[in-house]
Amino acid sequence: MTGAFICGCSGLALTAEEKSFLREARPWGAILFKRNVASREQLVVLAAEIREALGDDAPILVDQEGGRVQRLGPPVWRAYPAAAAFEKLRLLPEETARLARLGARLIAHDLREVGITVDCLPVLDVPVEGSHNVIGDRAYSRDPAEIARLGRAAAEGLMDGGVLPVIKHIPGHGRARADSHLELPIVDAPRAALEAQDFIPFRADADLPLGMTAHVVYTAIDPERPGTLSRAVIDGIVRGVIGFDGLLMTDDISMKALSGSLRERSEAAIAAGCDLALHCNGDLAEARAVAEGAGALAGRAGERARAALARIVQPKDFDPVDGARRLDAALAAGV
Repeated sequence: MTGAFICGCSGLALTAEEKSFLREARPWGAILFKRNVASREQLVVLAAEIREALGDDAPILVDQEGGRVQRLGPPVWRAYPAAAAFEKLRLLPEETARLARLGARLIAHDLREVGITVDCLPVLDVPVEGSHNVIGDRAYSRDPAEIARLGRAAAEGLMDGGVLPVIKHIPGHGRARADSHLELPIVDAPRAALEAQDFIPFRADADLPLGMTAHVVYTAIDPERPGTLSRAVIDGIVRGVIGFDGLLMTDDISMKALSGSLRERSEAAIAAGCDLALHCNGDLAEARAVAEGAGALAGRAGERARAALARIVQPKDFDPVDGARRLDAALAAGV
C-alpha cells in the first residue's frame, strides 16, 4: 500500500536503512535537494535506487525554479533566471510567455536526463508591498493575471519535457510578512482582497495536475489554523473557490511555521484535506513519524495521484543546445 507522503533522503546515495524504510513505508515519491546532488551520473544512480525500492513509476521531485531556488546548479547545470526576470525583459506578452515556456522546457530536459519527473514550479504567489522576500523574485510579477499567464507557460514547458509541474503555494504566500520556514505568517487581509488578487493565478491554472499548500494563517478564513492544516482553507478555498481538484501536497511538514509532533502535523494535514504530506530534510526518524501520521494513499487522494501521473508524457522533440542559445540571447538582449 502506498503511503500518503513524500520524503527526502540524507545524501548522495541511499543508506541501507533508507532502502529498508522506502520498501516498507512506500511513500508516493521522494524529493531531492542540493545535499543529494553531485553529478549527472550520481543522480541517475540515486534515482534508480529510489525506484528499485518504490517501483519504476515512482515520482522523484525537486525544487528547480531558477534564481535563488535551484537544486541542480553550476558548474554541472546551467544557472536559470528567477521568475521575475521574464517580465523585466519588457517584450510583447506572447514573447515573454514563449521564453518562460522555453526556460521551463530546458529545465525539464535537465531533470528527465537524470530521472526526475516532478518539478515544484511554477510559483503563483502574488507579492505585495511590505511582504517578506521569501517569495520576492520567485514570483513572475505583481500582476495576478501576468503571474497566471507566465506560470501557465512554464508549466506547459515542463509538461512538454515529460515533467509534471506543481503550483505553489496555494492559496497564496505573497502577502506573508514572515518566512514560513522559520515562523508562522499571519495574513489579515479581508477575504474579498484575497479573492480579488491572491487567488486569481491559482484559479486560472487550477487544471494543472499538482499543487502545494501554504503554511499561512488567513484570519478571514480560519483565524486559528494555517492553510495546510485547515479544512476551511483546503475544502472551502482550494477545492471550492479556486476549484483545484489535482493532487495536493503540503509544503514541507517540518517547517517551523507548524507546531506539534511530525506525526500530529501529518495527521492534521490529511484530516484537513491534503492528499500528501511532504517531508524534506531526510531525517529518517522524522520520516517514520510522518509516514505513521499520513497513513495510506487511498480513496479520492489515490485517484488524484493516479490522474497526475497519467499526465506524464514522453518528451517532445527538442534541441537543448539551440534552446539554450535562444534563451541566452533573449536574456542578454533584455539587460
